[in-house]
Amino acid sequence: MVESNISPEDALLIPEQMIKLYAMGAFPMADAGTGKIEWFFPEVRTVIPLEAFRIPRSLKKIINENRFVIKYDTDFLSVVTRCAARKETWISDNLIAAYLNLQKLGHIHSVEVYQDEKLVGGLYGVTYRGAFFGESMFSIVSQASKVALAFLLNHLCEKNFVLLDVQYMTEHLKMFGAKEISFEVFSSLLQRAYLVDAEF
Repeated sequence: MVESNISPEDALLIPEQMIKLYAMGAFPMADAGTGKIEWFFPEVRTVIPLEAFRIPRSLKKIINENRFVIKYDTDFLSVVTRCAARKETWISDNLIAAYLNLQKLGHIHSVEVYQDEKLVGGLYGVTYRGAFFGESMFSIVSQASKVALAFLLNHLCEKNFVLLDVQYMTEHLKMFGAKEISFEVFSSLLQRAYLVDAEF
């Protein structure tokens, strides 16, 4: 028998294994101190219902002023690097490397917000069939990350996605109609999403 040199932690970062874990409702986070990556199954999950989300009126006004240019999947690495650029981050270098492998399989996607040709905000997430698992967002100009989320919501609807998972509740997400549900309800939504073969 040949022994494997892959650690249990690294084995869970193999792209195919990562997608299986996402499909079960898990998501990875690295410890800010040690960098160790663990997978989480919170008992309470936050989603933004794609059939009942809302865009704040003040944000609609900003969008209509055309201050920003929105792009999709043009610079994922810059987006995830900016998301990780904070004092304490759960987005480790190893996790970024794992995301890049997922990107090769078509499961990582990003929304980029530009102003004067400069990347000023954005978000990224993992997709599997009709589900989008939102991971992180950043903003270096006021409202840019909210604009990214507003465009993501409309884009997912246009592409026939049925589930947007945003993991944990924040005041930022509550503005868009985010709600907390039990993991049991979340699992049933996952099953519904997997019946849809959506493409980002």
